[in-house]
Amino acid sequence: MSFLTLTNLKKSYGTVQVVHDFNMSINKGEFISFLGPSGCGKTTILRMIAGFETITDGTITIAGKNQNDLKPNQRNIGMVFQAYALFPNMTVFDNVAFGLKIAKVAKNEIEARVMEMLKLIHLEHLASRYPYQLSGGQQQRVALARALAPKPQVLLLDEPLSALDAKIRVSLREEIRQIQMKLGITTVFVTHDQEEALSISDRIVVMNAGRADQIGSPFEIYNNPQTRFVASFVGTLNLIEAKVVDGSTNTLQIGDQQVKVKQAVNKAHGESVTIALRPEAGSMAEGAKGDVQLSGTVSSSHFLGSVIRTRLNVGGTTICFDTFNDPAMKPPMPGESVTLKFAADDLMIIAD
Repeated sequence: MSFLTLTNLKKSYGTVQVVHDFNMSINKGEFISFLGPSGCGKTTILRMIAGFETITDGTITIAGKNQNDLKPNQRNIGMVFQAYALFPNMTVFDNVAFGLKIAKVAKNEIEARVMEMLKLIHLEHLASRYPYQLSGGQQQRVALARALAPKPQVLLLDEPLSALDAKIRVSLREEIRQIQMKLGITTVFVTHDQEEALSISDRIVVMNAGRADQIGSPFEIYNNPQTRFVASFVGTLNLIEAKVVDGSTNTLQIGDQQVKVKQAVNKAHGESVTIALRPEAGSMAEGAKGDVQLSGTVSSSHFLGSVIRTRLNVGGTTICFDTFNDPAMKPPMPGESVTLKFAADDLMIIAD
């Protein structure tokens, strides 16, 4: 059942419209990520939910209650910002207790709730420290505990991990997801990092120029992109220009070679289509299975640790493919002729 509903949301600054007729229903306890480049409208939608941005048009409801005319402090929402926004003159305990004190919660209840939150983020031993005495990761966990302490209906996270180093980001995003699942709180997470969104979300909203290009599970977004933008933005992808040879048999030409795809080709002979192919889909191993194959010349090979990324020239068309690093097998060398095999299902025709 829908818990947080965004209906026909629009946001304009003067004559510039930054969010176009956005619609989404979010279930109670669901973890939703808004993913997209800077300026795509994802943070604007988050701030409209929080009440920090006025709505040009549309409706926001939480548990059936219209939020449009409520001020931020009247909405039962917790928010974690990119820059932590902790009070430097307050201890960790007092930072977490701040919202509870504003709400005039009884002193003994405040103490119990704050310690519960600090235990949840594993920082109860640092209750008396000040923000400057904490690492960036610890500060962000305190900000999370502060947002959760008043028991909000919805938790909003505005790129909370972007200021942290890579290792801390991975551990903290997993911790955020575990806490969210434990509490069962409806959560909206804004990020431009596709790995973050793919790893912790129930559903992802891929934003492009103020619109949702696609909404779906991480599996759907990655494996079945519906637009050229989603295909190119999420994951590493080959976008290959092909010519229609025979639409009735779904036969296309890539470079100087013909392939058959599973999707219907609704274009005439000689017309162009864009095909998406994930680099990990192909294999050049002997005996590899695949009902489609392309032969070409290796133009370059790059060692990336766990994988080796190879660029293959197929009659003037460049295709990248990844193979797992095997110390017993030498990577293909520039100038070497190889054959790449993959399933016809791996070739996705992308809408323009």
